Amino acid sequence: MSASSPEGAPAAGDLPFEKALEQLEEIVRRLERGDVPLDESVAIYERGEVLKKHCEALLKRAEARIQRITLGSDGRPEGVAPLDMS
Repeated sequence: MSASSPEGAPAAGDLPFEKALEQLEEIVRRLERGDVPLDESVAIYERGEVLKKHCEALLKRAEARIQRITLGSDGRPEGVAPLDMS
């Protein structure tokens, strides 16, 4: 059993954002309950770290694809430009 992909669980890189986030939320719930044995807690925490990094990477890719519509002096759309997220 690998910490990044427990037995039967798909690799984080294969998961869409929504599924990865759902798994991450379940891990947080289990850890917050505090009734998980130590060995399992460590394994699911490590899985959570992998899922968190995967979700962050997916969000960064999505942000890079977002564009804003640019308007000409007459107020009409004239093109697109990258969205400034800062």
